[in-house]
Amino acid sequence: MKKILLIGSILMTGYAPAAFTQLNWDRVDTAFGKLPRSIQVYKTTDSLNGHPFIAYCVVASLKDRKLEFTTQVGEGKRYTPTQYYEKEGNPLVVLNATFFSFATNQNLNAVIKDGQMVAYNQPALQQKGTDSFYYPTRSAIGLTKHRRADVAWLFTDTAQRWPYAFQERPILAKGTNPDPSLADLNTLDQWKWWKMHTAIGGGPVIVKDGFVNVTNEEEQMFVKGENDRHPRTVIGYTRKRQLIILAIQGRFPGVAEGATLAEEAKIMADLGCVEALNLDGGGSSCVLVNGKETIQVSDKTGQRPVPGVFIIKQKKKRK
Repeated sequence: MKKILLIGSILMTGYAPAAFTQLNWDRVDTAFGKLPRSIQVYKTTDSLNGHPFIAYCVVASLKDRKLEFTTQVGEGKRYTPTQYYEKEGNPLVVLNATFFSFATNQNLNAVIKDGQMVAYNQPALQQKGTDSFYYPTRSAIGLTKHRRADVAWLFTDTAQRWPYAFQERPILAKGTNPDPSLADLNTLDQWKWWKMHTAIGGGPVIVKDGFVNVTNEEEQMFVKGENDRHPRTVIGYTRKRQLIILAIQGRFPGVAEGATLAEEAKIMADLGCVEALNLDGGGSSCVLVNGKETIQVSDKTGQRPVPGVFIIKQKKKRK
């Protein structure tokens, strides 16, 4: 199988990623059945900083009007990615996304479907042993109705139709209100209504303006865990309007040991991402292409049920 290292090797596809510079990637579309030209799948087994490594990269063109980018939630239940695949009529790509509560099955990140908020960020995090709360702004990736991508830090309010979006940096405030409003953030940073057609949250942001920029401490996620290796699900976009989905296998000692936040950030920056964010990982990491798993999931029981997924479908032809 031909190795792919530089963009010049694959420009003929018309939908190549901006750059595969650090890792060697094999194009493996044929392993996943029939796909439109606007979606490609790549695999690498190169070592990562001396550690055994397996990852898949799915590239989808946001310019292809025949593709539909959407989300789905479990509405109080959790389903495996394969169950979402079956429920959603066998879409092209399904990936886990939001963090969630095992106790309540609640999404802990924002989800927008067809211009409607269907899940919200966790509004407040209580400080251990105190009556004080953190009010984090958690990151999400969104697509407008015209397929323009954006990553922002969000504050959500169930009384508002749209999230409050901060574009320059995450806001981390403290207070005593367990159900805060925007006023509780006590910030002068500019915000805007984030009027996305499709969006799904996770965190932290790992790439901003094309450079590695990991905001885990500001988002109160994986604090002091920057060097931990785990399976990962990652999403971002390039200036050429390509959606980049990265699935990293992990927790298989000697075979695939995962990646740190900084390592996945470097990979996404090398792939040409303008912005990118980490999604839920670990045992939740699972990316399906035509219903077939890319990475091997790390839970011994198989795919972990999750309450929210990101989906790429092929639009049905009008009769």
